[in-house]
Amino acid sequence: MIALLGAMRKQMNGAVADAMYYYGADYGLNYGVSLPTVRQIAREQEKDHALALYLYKQQVRELRLAALHIAQAEAITMEELPTWAEGVINSEIAEEMAFALLPHTTIISDIFAAWSESDNEFLVYATLMAAARSELARDTNIVNATPNILSRFSASRIIAQGVVALLAAAYDCDAEARKAVAEVIEGLEESPAADYVKEEMSWRMEF
Repeated sequence: MIALLGAMRKQMNGAVADAMYYYGADYGLNYGVSLPTVRQIAREQEKDHALALYLYKQQVRELRLAALHIAQAEAITMEELPTWAEGVINSEIAEEMAFALLPHTTIISDIFAAWSESDNEFLVYATLMAAARSELARDTNIVNATPNILSRFSASRIIAQGVVALLAAAYDCDAEARKAVAEVIEGLEESPAADYVKEEMSWRMEF
């Protein structure tokens, strides 16, 4: 952890950290290191699941993000999920978790079932984005779960973006998934989130 902190400090950018704080990316300590740099530094480390869990619990942005790359996805268990869930405090963590970790787990279906019912919109967002990057995208049951999620977060732009990512990925899978997506879009009730999904998917489905 000390070595990682040293590497991150060398790349710190106070202006970026201040801007992130202004826009709501709240962390205990934030060096403002760019995400590509965090990824590069983290990938230079060996995979170590115990270390990743320890880093993830620290109130330091860069350590929490690095943990998502150092963790061993195949080692994640349902018993660990509360620990990972607790750290999803903003959209940046949600997106990086969906990119680096969740799609590579062996329990992605169980994670979706558990987290998609959460009241934490960042957690649901992470789940949607992870599903879009995994085999779950071709599962019509997952596609059919999106209207309920949209109704629960009817004014959330990030939830709408997550649903679009999932539906777009499903639409590219096969005829059955494409049909399920079309039926979901047709049946959506009006709300700011649902309207965003309809607008975004309309042009995607044309191509």
